[in-house]
Amino acid sequence: MISGESNAAAPAPMSTFGSPANTNPNKSYEVVQPPSDGVSSLSFSPKANHLIATSWDNQVRCWEIMQSGANFNSTPKAAIAHDNPVLCSAWKDDGTTVFSGGCDKQAKMWNLLSNQSMQVAAHDAAIKDMAWISEMSLLVTGSWDKTLRYWDTRQPNPVHVQQLPERCYALSVRYPLMVVGTADRNLVIFNLQSPQKEFKRIVSPLKFQTRCIAAFPDQQGFLVGSIEGRVGVHHLDDAQQGKNFTFKCHREGNEIYSVNSLNFHPVHGTFATAGSDGAFNFWDKDSKQRLKAMTRCSQPIPCGTFNSDGSIYAYAICYDWSKGAENHNPATAKTYIYLHQALESEVKGKPRLVAQTRK
Repeated sequence: MISGESNAAAPAPMSTFGSPANTNPNKSYEVVQPPSDGVSSLSFSPKANHLIATSWDNQVRCWEIMQSGANFNSTPKAAIAHDNPVLCSAWKDDGTTVFSGGCDKQAKMWNLLSNQSMQVAAHDAAIKDMAWISEMSLLVTGSWDKTLRYWDTRQPNPVHVQQLPERCYALSVRYPLMVVGTADRNLVIFNLQSPQKEFKRIVSPLKFQTRCIAAFPDQQGFLVGSIEGRVGVHHLDDAQQGKNFTFKCHREGNEIYSVNSLNFHPVHGTFATAGSDGAFNFWDKDSKQRLKAMTRCSQPIPCGTFNSDGSIYAYAICYDWSKGAENHNPATAKTYIYLHQALESEVKGKPRLVAQTRK
């Protein structure tokens, strides 16, 4: 069982009519000109502090982030529109090209230097997640049409269409490893050196619907998060199965919330979780402990991401409809994007302290 530095993140009051509760109890920097509806994905450029957000308002936006220690500044740079809500995004490794996909069943490629965008992928249903595979120079898209499709962006048709057992909910790539989570709790693992065949298919170690996945940086396994406030740590090697475990998180008493985002720190190999309880936490899977518990915000966190050097953790705050329309309050339903300075003391792994026993 993962242990925390405290028993629980400090609870936050839920918003009430007329008195918006604190959306920023951690005193993070607020990005200017946020989307007008919920944020579905956040991603930083691999080359610079350029932040992309996709939103249910059909927009893909880009900001330039300036950082000097704990001081931040954000400048809106550009935006493009889809015909319907946008659900996912990915950067090309050149740091100047952005991919986005969503409910209009297509993916767009946006060149930030020329500010031109074009359609580069299509599915028969919404595109839920995507990744740029630099080692193959291909874009992979996962859809609710139960397929993965690989795209050479210079060609109109997919290089390969891979059938999935169910609708794609999440995918994560650390070449040559790709892990895809679908409906019915399927986890499909691919070796991208042979992308036409499944490497392995397992049932999620979590008993509820998969929400997010993150492949280990060393490609030896993956994290999976579910709607039932739980994360699974899973190794691929049959000899390593004894290292697998699951742990509870994003819970408050009897209230159980979805784990919406899993992100590995690019330097330390620790990871962040964010959830519909409005909290984000930093964890170390190797020592099985929570490194830092942040104070809960008054609205859910649908997504988060680290920048390329791990000095910034960006996260969005907005209502995620997890409690239905009756809990949507237009007066307090503003969307925020915040930047948290990820201190080394919060994100660097530390050995687990074991109580010494008398010999």
